Amino acid sequence: MHKLYDKAGGVEGMNGYFLSVRNIFYGIFLLVLCAGPVAAKDVVPQSQSQIMLSFAPLVKKAAPAVVNIYTKTTVTQASGTIFDDPFFKRFFGGGFGPQRQRPQIQNSLGSGVIVDSQGTIVTNYHVVGGADEITVALHDRREFDARVLVADERTDLAILKIDVEGEPLPFLEFTDSDRLEIGDLVLAIGNPFGVGQTVTSGIISALDRNAGMSNDIQSFIQTDAAINPGNSGGALLTMDGKLAGINSAIFSKSGGSLGIGFAIPANMVKAVLTNGLATGKVLRPWLGAAGQSVTSDVAEGLGLDKPGGILVNRVHPESAAEDAGLRVGDVIVSIDGKEVFDPESLLFRVSSGVLGKSARLGVFRDGKLISLQVSLKAAPEAPPRNIVTLSGRQPLAGAIVGNLSPAFALELGMSAFSEGVVVSDTVKGSVAARYGIRPRDILLMVNGKKIGDVEQAQKLLLSSQTGWEISIRRMGRTLSFKVAS
Repeated sequence: MHKLYDKAGGVEGMNGYFLSVRNIFYGIFLLVLCAGPVAAKDVVPQSQSQIMLSFAPLVKKAAPAVVNIYTKTTVTQASGTIFDDPFFKRFFGGGFGPQRQRPQIQNSLGSGVIVDSQGTIVTNYHVVGGADEITVALHDRREFDARVLVADERTDLAILKIDVEGEPLPFLEFTDSDRLEIGDLVLAIGNPFGVGQTVTSGIISALDRNAGMSNDIQSFIQTDAAINPGNSGGALLTMDGKLAGINSAIFSKSGGSLGIGFAIPANMVKAVLTNGLATGKVLRPWLGAAGQSVTSDVAEGLGLDKPGGILVNRVHPESAAEDAGLRVGDVIVSIDGKEVFDPESLLFRVSSGVLGKSARLGVFRDGKLISLQVSLKAAPEAPPRNIVTLSGRQPLAGAIVGNLSPAFALELGMSAFSEGVVVSDTVKGSVAARYGIRPRDILLMVNGKKIGDVEQAQKLLLSSQTGWEISIRRMGRTLSFKVAS
């Protein structure tokens, strides 16, 4: 009051007193005016719980559904000898000298999420891929052996099962990840660095991110909630306690969290779970169309008001796209009302659908926007792959080959439009392996004759009497070599 009085001009006595009171009144009035009208709901907190802001109730409910996963994998490595010394390696190379192989056990850890009361668990493929033993530790410290039901490297997801003998387990429900927005609060729960279950908080920093990972179906949720090694396979939670995604990767130069983490969206996780459990194997919807992103120049030429979408340049004759009436030259701009901007986002939207259902394509054709209804079905296995190990006295003996179909090509990580006879693997130490034949090589010709299928490949290779001239396609390049008889 004294400072306010002084600021009023130094008036003394009663007049000064009334001036001070008046100034206090004006000050309070201005504060209220600046603060705006007081809402009826703005009341004084009645308890400590109303004063405190805490995620504890949410964590207490969700944490029991997040598990720790421990794996053991047997790997074979060359044992140490004198030839491993840097001196010998420098002059003779790493492969010089006798190599003794010995098995070693590699241990790794990660996290997982229980998604039903009967012990079905979702985690990352890279957490359990190739593991000989998988152990799941529950929140109450009980441990169970787990078996893999579905392993999908393309989405980096795996589905595990533990036997709890009918005991219901706590689990997390899926949210609709298409309804997430940038800025939403989220929690990450996992087992970073093996220190034990840990909870971190943050927001959704971005959506539809490509994290540059090896899996080819990518449309990640980006978050600044701290995610570290060991968090892989753990839960990204919304504020209503539902599963927004499976934490999968981080961007880091040091190995620790820099505030850029990535999670696989719940809708993709749910699709892999639904399709995988229904079929017992990795199957996902396949559109059967290929194309390129629409740039500004292409958009202007087509009459589009902005760049975006996929200009279709190929439609497979045995595909859902063909059945729906999609044509070369069409521009796919949306799926079920969700915009697509490039082939990667189109692949994600289609792959996150459920087999047996349908989707609505928004297509720009001849200056107009039309809608096409497309059935969500798996890539066809036609022709049958007919896997054969080539044999006999010929240069490709030991190559394991099969007829390419869209389903087989996708399984091998190739374009679904690939055709012909493909090498899926080679027998270790075989003639084909010594000649450098690799998986995904496509056999084109033997002695100038085109190879149509597996049976014809074997016949042409065995019928030659004077030698072999073999042509293969490898990563888009045609390679040829000759072998004398």
